[in-house]
Amino acid sequence: MNTEQYRSLDRRHLWHPYSRHSAIQDTAFPVIVRGEGVYLFDSDGRRYLDAISSWWACNLGHSHPRLVKAMTAQAHCLQHSILGNLSHPGAIELAARLAELFPDRRRRVFFAGDGAGAVEAALKIAVQYWHNRGRPERRRFVSLDSAYHGDTLGAVSVGCLPEFHAPFQSLLFPVFRAPTPCCGTCQATPERYAQASARGRLPDTCAQECLADLAEILEKNASAIAAVIVESMCQGAAGMRIYAPACLAKMAALCREYDVLLIVDEIAMGFGRTGRMFAFEHAGIDPDIVCVGKGLAGGYLPMSATIVREAIYETFADSKADHTFYHGHTFAGNPVAAAVALETLRIYEQDRIVERAREAGERLQAALAPLRGLSGVRDVRGLGLLAAVELDENKGQSGPERAKRAAAWLLQQGVLIRPLGSVVYLMPPLITPAPVLEQLAGRVREAIIQE
Repeated sequence: MNTEQYRSLDRRHLWHPYSRHSAIQDTAFPVIVRGEGVYLFDSDGRRYLDAISSWWACNLGHSHPRLVKAMTAQAHCLQHSILGNLSHPGAIELAARLAELFPDRRRRVFFAGDGAGAVEAALKIAVQYWHNRGRPERRRFVSLDSAYHGDTLGAVSVGCLPEFHAPFQSLLFPVFRAPTPCCGTCQATPERYAQASARGRLPDTCAQECLADLAEILEKNASAIAAVIVESMCQGAAGMRIYAPACLAKMAALCREYDVLLIVDEIAMGFGRTGRMFAFEHAGIDPDIVCVGKGLAGGYLPMSATIVREAIYETFADSKADHTFYHGHTFAGNPVAAAVALETLRIYEQDRIVERAREAGERLQAALAPLRGLSGVRDVRGLGLLAAVELDENKGQSGPERAKRAAAWLLQQGVLIRPLGSVVYLMPPLITPAPVLEQLAGRVREAIIQE
């Protein structure tokens, strides 16, 4: 089939996630047929820089020969086997390898297929943990405003975005919500906002006043709360709202003070994106429960995990009373996905991927820094190999309209992005060469200034 035939068939039968009808019906969208390195290629032979790592997942780029080899080799041996009362080497080795990445290696790994599945498991584990301890009244959660944790009903309850989830409001369970810190647009005081904007980071004088509401919620309601859940260091879908390590450290301290579990969502920010293997490492903490996904299997196969402290796992024993965790996924710990994930972690170690990402991120953020302070630019912020430019209204166009226009222009230039409201963000593969990053930053500057 040629491109138009593909599009015609697509418009008749395919339901696209997070895509307006008009975006499919009225546009000549690319039909991607292959990937190589940091690029995607469409059915007409056009090349696109994958500046969002295919929804923040393909950290090692496309068609990495070692990942393709690992996938192929495992597929010849064992394609799938359940983990219910059985096991297989891939799941065993991967669970052990993931546990080794934590300060306290006494961890249990529960596998799922996607990020929302990992979050759903984390929420249920937290509730059942307190039930197992004879405290069933501790079943409430605290999350941050504008959080996003996935699209299952439990994940939506703790991460409800009105523009996404309004039709499902009546199905959700109640959650305590605290304001989200965002250092680049801090509103604690006008002078602090000015400092943060000018310097691109949290002022040294900050005392994390933005967490006062969280502290008050915990003080008043700890006896009913099972856990606090947060996106580590950056709220992705809310517009790449980045907050300081000190804020995350204080959240962890508050959870310890009030004996509340801390669930950290590392699905988007884990595996090197922030310049550390996990974003929570910036804060020097070791959360009770950590959710990972996306880049876990290199972005090549659906795989996620909920990584839990051993002390929590021990309460699920079935002696005396049955506290078994009756929850699972058909493809949990799939052997092919596990083989790719193990090879992904080997590449990270051998090729110093996290260190390289940190250095590349510094270059990308420096290249975009000249946009800071321009008319119509509210903020420029970054964290590791993640950069975001937040746009204000300018020349009669709203921030979201300008971001959409910039994305359309960039697509014509062979750069694939997906703005979040008024935020143009970049999350290219961690292996993106320095000259390509420079070119990418230049294109984004053109897209924003050329208005």
